[in-house]
Amino acid sequence: MIMGMLLLAACSEPPSDDNRDVYRHSEDEAPASLDPAQASTVYSNMVVVNVFDTLYRYKYLARPYELAPNLAAGFPDVSDDGLTYTFRIRSGVEFTDDPAFPDGTGREVTAHDLVYSIQRHFDPGVRSQGAWLWSGRIVGLDEWGQNGADYAAPIEGLKALDDHTLQIQLTAPYPQLVYTLAAGFSALVPKEAVEFYGREFSVKPVGSGPFKLTSFNSALATFDRNPKFDRGVLNLADEGYRDDLHGTYGLQALDGQAYPFVDGLEIHFIDENASRWNSFISGEVHNVMVPNEQIDRVLTSKDPIELNDDMAERFHKHSGIEAGFVYGGFNMADERFGHHPDPDQDAANRALRCAIRDAFDWQARNETFYFGLGNVFPGVIVPLVPEFDADLSRRSVQHNLQSANQALDEYGWRDQLPSMSYGMPSSVQQRQMFEQFRAQVQEIGFSTDQFSPESFATFGDFSRAIKNRELDLFFLGWSLDYPDAQNTLQLFYGPNETPGSNNFNYNNPAFDALYEQTLTLQPGQQRTALYRQMNQLVIDDCVVISGLSRTRVHLWDKQVRMLPDREILGGFFMRFVDIGNESETAAMSN
Repeated sequence: MIMGMLLLAACSEPPSDDNRDVYRHSEDEAPASLDPAQASTVYSNMVVVNVFDTLYRYKYLARPYELAPNLAAGFPDVSDDGLTYTFRIRSGVEFTDDPAFPDGTGREVTAHDLVYSIQRHFDPGVRSQGAWLWSGRIVGLDEWGQNGADYAAPIEGLKALDDHTLQIQLTAPYPQLVYTLAAGFSALVPKEAVEFYGREFSVKPVGSGPFKLTSFNSALATFDRNPKFDRGVLNLADEGYRDDLHGTYGLQALDGQAYPFVDGLEIHFIDENASRWNSFISGEVHNVMVPNEQIDRVLTSKDPIELNDDMAERFHKHSGIEAGFVYGGFNMADERFGHHPDPDQDAANRALRCAIRDAFDWQARNETFYFGLGNVFPGVIVPLVPEFDADLSRRSVQHNLQSANQALDEYGWRDQLPSMSYGMPSSVQQRQMFEQFRAQVQEIGFSTDQFSPESFATFGDFSRAIKNRELDLFFLGWSLDYPDAQNTLQLFYGPNETPGSNNFNYNNPAFDALYEQTLTLQPGQQRTALYRQMNQLVIDDCVVISGLSRTRVHLWDKQVRMLPDREILGGFFMRFVDIGNESETAAMSN
């Protein structure tokens, strides 16, 4: 899932002045769309998983991440050959009341809504960003889209057997299928609302999740608790509670109670770090992911991460490595430096990419922009997944001007370096990152004019430029959709090229063959070995400048009982947030 760098200017609104318990959450960017078919960023998913239902969710506290049934009544029945999955959904679940329904009353959710919601991703008119999850996987689904996307036409591999039973028939075993049904892309949408609101459905979502959206703009989204939502009670043990890890957060008081616990939510989209920090310190919002420039003010130690006395007295703290990474790379569809049909020129282009990669200084970026808290690693298999190889050579993430200059000289680039555009969302920090990188490539011969910035007012504009192949070089953040290395390796699978998730348009038949070989494999040594081979191909082809996983430091008001999370669809945690009273807060602090 793409993590944006910046979007629309946003200001925090003042706290609610009513008597309701409202959790006020801060995020560093606003979503471009609330339609699950376009839920490709963590910011969209933060809203989507709270407004809509998915069959599965992630357990609140369990790490490593574990799935739990949500709308599903349990885990699926799977045929012996691994090709047929049968899911049963809860009865009595209803969509929220909305003018899209007759008499404004939301109807019961059925398995037919699941079929429709997945079909939409293969309707060319929807321009889904999530079809890659199921493309080529479900019998007849791709063909349905190619043949006109007639919603009345049956699909052999996607059926509602009755109102509460969904059956999916796969073209080949797909071990990650259940993971995909926790993703925001899989959220259930009612056909009535999609047709009633048309294009406005992207800002007027209607779902059956724990909250109902009441307003949305680039600065603020507000929600009311959905009175129809009923998933029983919070069972802390089932959610992975450990007293040694979670005992200071006051969660014990919520065990055995029906959720959601708050009357409403506010998500404040505050893109500037200073404004977001000030909103937190002043009490306008309950939480903050500590901006890098505040790290020295907040911490007395980075290893281990410890708050200073003042912060520890006022706030709860949680820290951990992100489930994702920051990475950069090249538009490989551009023959000036990407794939080239002539083998000699293709080798020269690879040398150019390697030189730029070797000129990049990850340590400098880590120290300057992440206060040395980032975890720099080679390749695209991130540290949080089990397939990560801690012993992999780190040469590809080392600043090596000698190697860079040698490659340029060997392949005759010295006097004919191409002009390259570096795309980025418009912000002070993004400009600073660019200038640092430009200074590094100037050391291998690029002039100021040859390495130029191209900035965009919003992350949406930046993303569209990438999808339209307008940029030569760019950096992105990716947050895992599910805890499996396939989720980052698929970013380099040829058939996923833009407008799909392969933003670098990498096309290597050897990589694709290995990727396809892993598709039906269950987790194990064989699959891990193949994943690592693919990782090495991406490194050797110098497709990416990668990577760094950031360390997140979260602070929140001690009045709030929760463990915040934005990793792997972390918005699920909001249904378990509670606002305590002052006496309870004092008791927790003591």
